[in-house]
Amino acid sequence: MTTTPAIPALDAAERLRHAGLRVTDSRRAVVAALGERPHASADELFAIVARSVPGTSLQSVYNALGDFVDAGLVRRIEPAGRPGLFELRVDDNHHHLICSQCGAVQDVDCVVGAAPCLTPSDAHGYALQAAEVTFWGVCPDCAAASAPSRADHEPAHLSRKEAP
Repeated sequence: MTTTPAIPALDAAERLRHAGLRVTDSRRAVVAALGERPHASADELFAIVARSVPGTSLQSVYNALGDFVDAGLVRRIEPAGRPGLFELRVDDNHHHLICSQCGAVQDVDCVVGAAPCLTPSDAHGYALQAAEVTFWGVCPDCAAASAPSRADHEPAHLSRKEAP
């Protein structure tokens, strides 16, 4: 459930070079995994990377992600009470919708106007650069799954079948 398009694996080396990072098989695999699965945790990315680069470790995925965040190649979001999630969509100050039931994450463009999107009532002298907004709710799939069935709302005399 995301609006971020998949990024081809061939694009990974170019992205790494452009960010000033050394190109390695595991780094390329992490970038490709993020293209396949935006808003993924390090553990989820490791599971994907391990299939294509079997010798890779979870620590090397964490190291790569840290390097990517530092270089501005990847954005880390930290939803309250959840593990950190990573995405390739950077530098556009977008926000996120997160399902409080299943954890699905959806990108949402800037709330109002140009970045930083929201102006606080008092900036206390800060020169604002970005606003990070997380909207919590229930996604359409979870809402549909938890919606009571029609039989739950019918009076007992209408929902039961009469014995012959």
